[in-house]
Amino acid sequence: MSDQPAHAPYDALLLLSFGGPEGPDDVVPFLENVTRGRGIPRERLKEVGQHYFLFGGVSPINDQNRALLGALRKEFAEHGLDLPVYWGNRNWAPYLTDTLREIAADGRRRVLTLATSAYASYSGCRQYRENLADALAALEAEGVTPPRVDKLRHYFNHPGFVRPMADAVLAALAELPEDVRAGAHLAFTTHSIPTAAADTSGPADGHGDGGAYVAQHLDVARTVAEAVRAETGTEHPWRLVYQSRSGAPHIPWLEPDICDHLAAAHGDGVPAVVMVPIGFVSDHMEVKYDLDTEAAAKAAELGLPVARAATVGADPRFAAAVRELVLERAASERGERPERCALGALGPSHDLCPVGCCPARAPRPAAAGADSPYA
Repeated sequence: MSDQPAHAPYDALLLLSFGGPEGPDDVVPFLENVTRGRGIPRERLKEVGQHYFLFGGVSPINDQNRALLGALRKEFAEHGLDLPVYWGNRNWAPYLTDTLREIAADGRRRVLTLATSAYASYSGCRQYRENLADALAALEAEGVTPPRVDKLRHYFNHPGFVRPMADAVLAALAELPEDVRAGAHLAFTTHSIPTAAADTSGPADGHGDGGAYVAQHLDVARTVAEAVRAETGTEHPWRLVYQSRSGAPHIPWLEPDICDHLAAAHGDGVPAVVMVPIGFVSDHMEVKYDLDTEAAAKAAELGLPVARAATVGADPRFAAAVRELVLERAASERGERPERCALGALGPSHDLCPVGCCPARAPRPAAAGADSPYA
């Protein structure tokens, strides 16, 4: 029997997230980081930043990542997995490049990355990989030997992600008045993206209407809705809807928007709606504002009872899923054939993003994929 640890050949896990401001003075600089290269005037960024100023200029995402870090470290320790967990952000401190520099200084050579985005798309996967490549190139330019970085597979259909979401729907249904509960519809929400980006999401051989992005969300929504039906004995009609559109009005984006959907549901006589943010890992700003503030206000205006399901966040089952995914990928790298858990109809996702997967808007190097310059 081998003496190598179960996580070999990896010697670190990197939690990679979007980042967010942690005070009013951070809001505009943060948005400048997010929109860098797009030429958006500072005054426009101040307008966009009003969402954050409503919450004291603080995004909840960083505290949520701290909670997830704690849950992962606890899960690893309780199962004897001696793997340090680091945290880096794309757009705010702790910055990804600084974290990778720390990882290199600590002597870590093989790093697995957990991105806080569960689905395939340019903005949800490829862009994270581009940021990894940028950070690794920055280390090389400093004369630092960068670690090799891989990325965990998409976990949208892992039981540790799906089952907490199903339980969250059940809890949200219980919040509705009893007289409308049985007739409530489920609105599964995710981030709207341009239809062109959706159509080219996932491996090239699957590009087409909605691509992997829409197919993966539909599969998870169907799986969660079926779990709710099995638990309650009631079939709740459901639909995949979108939120947080931010692009130019002449560019087609995925629809319908959640607020438009609520209005249509009310017009059709639907007695109540549960909003289920399956596209998000935690209750960050786009959940707190676009659903809890904007969509809730629309529902109140309509007189439509709504409840909002929680996201997975730092649920212990999600932390356990990450541990399982780490061990799965490590075993695969050692040439073994581990069990690959997945619910729904699509099966487990690929370990290595293939060439042509979620192509960039303009060609840019991306790490942790078949086309990576850092293999």
